[in-house]
Amino acid sequence: MNKLTLIIHREFIAKVRNKSFIVMTFLSPLIMVGMGALIYFLMQKNDEKVKKIVYVDHSELFSKEDFKDTKTIHYKDYTVLGIEETKKKVEAGNYYGALFIPKQDSLELLAKSIEFYSKDSPGMSLMNSLENKIASKIRNEKLNKFGIDLEKIKASKIKTSIKMFDFSGEESSKLINGLKIGLGLVAGYLLMMFVMIYGTSVMRSVIEEKTSRIIEIIVSSVKPFQLMMGKILGNASAGLLQFFIWGILIFGIVTVASSIFGVDIVEMQSARIPSEQMETIKKTATGDKSMLVIQEILQLPILKLFVLFIFYFLGGFMLYSSLFAAIGAAVDNETDTQQFMLPIMLPLILGVYVGFATVINDPHGSIAVLFSHIPFTSPIVMLMRVPFGVSWYEIAISMASLMITFVGMVWLAAKIYRVGILMYGKKPTYKDLFTWLTYKS
Repeated sequence: MNKLTLIIHREFIAKVRNKSFIVMTFLSPLIMVGMGALIYFLMQKNDEKVKKIVYVDHSELFSKEDFKDTKTIHYKDYTVLGIEETKKKVEAGNYYGALFIPKQDSLELLAKSIEFYSKDSPGMSLMNSLENKIASKIRNEKLNKFGIDLEKIKASKIKTSIKMFDFSGEESSKLINGLKIGLGLVAGYLLMMFVMIYGTSVMRSVIEEKTSRIIEIIVSSVKPFQLMMGKILGNASAGLLQFFIWGILIFGIVTVASSIFGVDIVEMQSARIPSEQMETIKKTATGDKSMLVIQEILQLPILKLFVLFIFYFLGGFMLYSSLFAAIGAAVDNETDTQQFMLPIMLPLILGVYVGFATVINDPHGSIAVLFSHIPFTSPIVMLMRVPFGVSWYEIAISMASLMITFVGMVWLAAKIYRVGILMYGKKPTYKDLFTWLTYKS
């Protein structure tokens, strides 16, 4: 055990003293916050960009009231100019596009004959807005022809807001569900990135020691299994330290930046909450928007998610790092690792895709539950499910299966590791790996 402790300490110190580790530990939070600020700035700029659209209405069905200007779209009536003249002006000017509404004998034909011309391909949101606007007008015209009073239809529309509770009486909301989705996705994605970054770090460390022949001296003093576990645990400790520092730095940077530039981060988030949702929250709570959003965040299982993140980070990292270490021991250079990397990376990628595709829509569905119990995907999928409330027996099953699989994979990886670290000059195949697994001594 003393030798294992020495190896862990050596790997940890070697990792944290590395210049790239120190630089990225303090630079990454700045990059993350900067990227977030840049994305927000670009989104704001994109939202502020005004698109000028002209329309030619030969159907005489639409009026200026139907084409009211919005914050991002300004309309202009060019009906008097005609189609050809309008095309020339739009193409030569700074207009975004032109909408042509021809005269047709029926509303059905009209709905299928409207055209839109632009210099560049228009965005989907713009086209959906135009189609909804035109469809609404044509539908109202058909209702008028049927003798249906539009005012009565408008008066009959009622906005509903369903209050959500679990059977223990705890209230939920759309805002809380949105926060749960965001929290789960961030946790799952971060876990995947850490496993990939630090798993490959273990592999490179093994390859470096093998190619420099230092490994031959080291294995004369310690067992290959101890060496492999020392590398895995040392790198895992460095990863947790870096993650902890990132959390503190990001929180500090965001707090300082918001106070210097006068930006309320919570206000930025609450501004994107649907107005009807905010009205519902205001009726059931007191205080400003910031306090309301903070109250919602405090209802999330932050501590539970943090503890489980640490467990699944360590479990997932050690599971995959044992495989990365085995690959590093089997090859002579990093180029030869490519043929073995894909089978290892696929479960991680699959976990993220399953999380995005199923957990968001149905966190307690059979597919989400299944993949949260499969050890190779459970670290990511289970973390995405936890904010939505997962029973402790499900978490216990997932954790137990992850630990059992980790022990089994470490045992198998160690069999490859003890042979591979002393093999030189031959590019290994899957057949070679299987042969090493069957060695008796």
